[in-house]
Amino acid sequence: MALRVRRLGRVDFDEAYDLQRALVRDEADWLLVLEHPPTVTLGRRADPSHVLRSPDELGARLIATDRGGDVTAHGPGQVVVYAIVTIDDDPAAIPAHAHRLEDAAIEVVEGLLGHSTTVGRLEGHPGVWVDVDGERPAKICALGIRTERVDGVKRTLHGIALNVDIDLRIFDTIVPCGIADRPVTSLAARGATVTTREVEDRLVEALARRLGPMFDDVSVHPVTIGEPDTGRMLERRLRAAGQDPSAALPLATRKPAWLRIPVRREDSFAATRSVVADLGLVTVCEEAGCPNIFECWSQGTATFMVNGERCTRACAFCLIDTRKPEALDASEPERVAEAVATMGLSHAVVTCVARDDLADGGAGAIAETIRAIRRRRPATTVEVLISDLKGRREDLDLIIDAKPDVLNHNLETVARLQRAIRPSAGYARSLGVLARSASAGLVTKSGLMVGLGETDDEIETALGDLAAVGVQIVTIGQYLRPTEAHAPVARYADPEVFDRLAATGRALGLAHVQSSPLTRSSYHAREAADAASAVPVTMRKVGAQG
Repeated sequence: MALRVRRLGRVDFDEAYDLQRALVRDEADWLLVLEHPPTVTLGRRADPSHVLRSPDELGARLIATDRGGDVTAHGPGQVVVYAIVTIDDDPAAIPAHAHRLEDAAIEVVEGLLGHSTTVGRLEGHPGVWVDVDGERPAKICALGIRTERVDGVKRTLHGIALNVDIDLRIFDTIVPCGIADRPVTSLAARGATVTTREVEDRLVEALARRLGPMFDDVSVHPVTIGEPDTGRMLERRLRAAGQDPSAALPLATRKPAWLRIPVRREDSFAATRSVVADLGLVTVCEEAGCPNIFECWSQGTATFMVNGERCTRACAFCLIDTRKPEALDASEPERVAEAVATMGLSHAVVTCVARDDLADGGAGAIAETIRAIRRRRPATTVEVLISDLKGRREDLDLIIDAKPDVLNHNLETVARLQRAIRPSAGYARSLGVLARSASAGLVTKSGLMVGLGETDDEIETALGDLAAVGVQIVTIGQYLRPTEAHAPVARYADPEVFDRLAATGRALGLAHVQSSPLTRSSYHAREAADAASAVPVTMRKVGAQG
């Protein structure tokens, strides 16, 4: 089986866990390569007394997890690799898998520290140790795995954590792995001058030789900007992600014929506008300058935007107002419900601005809007398009518990361009939100844009990732630059490109792909929801090779 490698940068432990829980049901084998913010984790057999003092002292979180082993710590400067792979249905397969992970780490550490340091295993203590023939061997790589049976197939979760230049003080707050008389070390502490990316490269190569050849290796491009923003932040982010803004299409470039929208102000358009205006509502149709507003409003459909009209983020593609948000209007959910009832909608779409200033990210108001629509018009199906809520599980659960008929969260662009285009979001976080929603039994939806500088191959990879975490509906549309201050358009893709991407998505197992130059997240939402049936809780095929 071939490996799908995802280098995800820094990811919260919870988000990485949710992603693992989704991928364990996929047929493909995966390596998730990342680092965590400061975190102390307790395995299933951990002794709570091995947490000596609060990890808060170093800004770390304490999290109980379902892997094996005792207590360990993670943080920047530590390469974590989670291996979600299929192993033989044999009791001996579990220790054999553990040894393959350890052998890869041993190879990397030996190669970096040289033969003057003995590297290997310490009997009775999983992981990788240095000075194993000395009086006080030191641990340099932790190991913790779990296996699950999925449709009769045994799959692994969790993996290894190799210390590169992690702040070793975090291990002073615990009894690492429950071993009081053995120190923890790192490559840097042993004199190796090496970057975490170099260690990633070596470790992925060593694991691929033991677990299977790499099918694809995708990196979420890191963007580190230490200079103050002088108005050229977007350009620097794009260049860091491998894009040359000067090579993009000028703002005044004439749009091709398939992107020119005829204005049709029919009576039904005026009626929709009147309902929206009379109830003092905000629609994303107007705020985001959607090209389909004439078609949709003439059909009596609109996408209501809740939690105000000002967003706390400044994504490089979006026209929504980013001034300081105003307080929430408690009457907004009922006014949206009244509009849905007045318009007689059979399918209501509710989107929102990101509200990182609120304690729950605005999740509570979204949930209340769902309930208000159900009270006024029980037969109406409700679709919500939400932000990532900063990855907070408890906030997402507020929306999940309200049981929308469709939960939509847009990935927006490919992995490489995430931090350039969505600097306050993240690829792994978005996949985690979608994975958690799908695992809760919701019909789950996402969207991608074409024209930000991605390749078709990168979009196809993103489609595979969406299918792997349980997404059922995907929309794909052409990016149109709202103003000169926004990301430039790299290309206007021909309609045939969108047809080909739709076919690829369907081949990957997506239930419905709406793909055309003018497609937006809510375009033909009713038809998409009707077409998407619940995905059975079985292993999903995403075109893995090998």
